[in-house]
Amino acid sequence: MDTTTLAAVSGNVATIGYGLAAIGPGIGIGILIGKTIEGIARQPEVAGQLRTTMFIGVGFVEVLALLGLITGFLFK
Repeated sequence: MDTTTLAAVSGNVATIGYGLAAIGPGIGIGILIGKTIEGIARQPEVAGQLRTTMFIGVGFVEVLALLGLITGFLFK
């Protein structure tokens, strides 16, 4: 196997790894937003607090996706 083929395979594996790393945060954000909407529907008077907490949670979940992207670049 020559080096160009090996480099192409290595790049494809990193892409697949990031795709798999993005699945978890995608599911997490879906659950987080769904539960927030459910909470707002049950108690509309706490919508502001729930929305603030949701955005903080979305920030933490997005960090996981960014870590997956950065890890793919660091560990080549």
